[in-house]
Amino acid sequence: MKTIDELLTEGVAGRRVFVRADLNVPLDGTTITDDGRIRAVLPTVAKLAEAGARVVVASHLGRPKGAPDPAFSLAPAAARLGELLGADVAFATDTVGDSARATVDGLTDGQVAVLENLRFNAGETSKDDAERGAFADRLAELADAYVGDGFGAVHRKHASVYDLPARLPHYAGYLIATEVGVLKKLTTDVKRPYAVVLGGAKVSDKLGVIDHLLEKADRILIGGGMVFTFLAAQGHEVGASLLQEDQIPVVKEYIERAKERGVEFVLPVDVLVAGEFPDMKTKAPAHPATVAADAIPAGQMGLDIGPESRKLYASKLADTATVFWNGPMGVFEHPDYAEGTRAVAQALIDSPAFTVVGGGDSAAAVRILGFDENAFGHISTGGGASLEYLEGKTLPGLAALEG
Repeated sequence: MKTIDELLTEGVAGRRVFVRADLNVPLDGTTITDDGRIRAVLPTVAKLAEAGARVVVASHLGRPKGAPDPAFSLAPAAARLGELLGADVAFATDTVGDSARATVDGLTDGQVAVLENLRFNAGETSKDDAERGAFADRLAELADAYVGDGFGAVHRKHASVYDLPARLPHYAGYLIATEVGVLKKLTTDVKRPYAVVLGGAKVSDKLGVIDHLLEKADRILIGGGMVFTFLAAQGHEVGASLLQEDQIPVVKEYIERAKERGVEFVLPVDVLVAGEFPDMKTKAPAHPATVAADAIPAGQMGLDIGPESRKLYASKLADTATVFWNGPMGVFEHPDYAEGTRAVAQALIDSPAFTVVGGGDSAAAVRILGFDENAFGHISTGGGASLEYLEGKTLPGLAALEG
């Protein structure tokens, strides 16, 4: 895989360099609530601009249905990129149309432009190779070289991620190079003990990575909504908690395999429960009760791990050498259910281990709960991409850069 440093050595002054970034930031209307992904691509964009490239940044945002939708415009992200760069950033109001061509043609050496949301064109996400390829052809007309730096999208076989690199000289940006380097530390020559903390709502979203990690990890700590399927698999009542009954047989199999392989599954010993889901708009006090994890009352739903579980999880992370964390322990966005996630984050900081926060909600929680990002070994920008890499899958965007 060629890197951006090789491109810079070749020389980029006056050349149009297409940077596939991941500017898929959360928005409240037009206000960005977390600019972490924009800051993550900043080193690549700034370095190219400093070297005199005419930088064309492109990304998706959200899930528009192949047509323009103002709710998913990249205009706020373009404005924020300009603020972080300390320079004006041009914005094209389409992806490959008149505005895109005019905007790119108007760039001078060292200037940066952002194209409108790539998913406003159906060709970006099409499963039809010809339709996707046709869109990639039009994108290629806007550039002389391609830099892949949108790690959060490399697990997608999309035109700008998979097809476009084949049409241009292609290189990995600083972010992707860093992400891949970190993930290799979790898959080859792993320093032990190696613990994995998995949370989030659905166990079905994590089955692939659990299956793979049973061959790699020493401990797997489970939290979030997915924990209740594990508790049910052990024969416990879970009340009105989130439960995927169809996954119970698979979970039972994983628990048995873990025992056979000497992998420690760690489940909560107590949980916070309430009769209803908290009001996420007003964040009104929820007044949860703490109950034993194997004695959740009927009609009550578990929404976070309890105080004894927080101590347990911290103790299981204290002597580790490597930790990967993906998924919150509870409904961390509400203050009454944030302490489990906070405890895991703090345990990672306190641990001597090389710690990786696997993107998505975990990365958002680190920022929302006010932790210093530099206190962790690495915070990934791609939750889904990180998980698929750890599952051993071939990621289309990485394969395209290696080709």
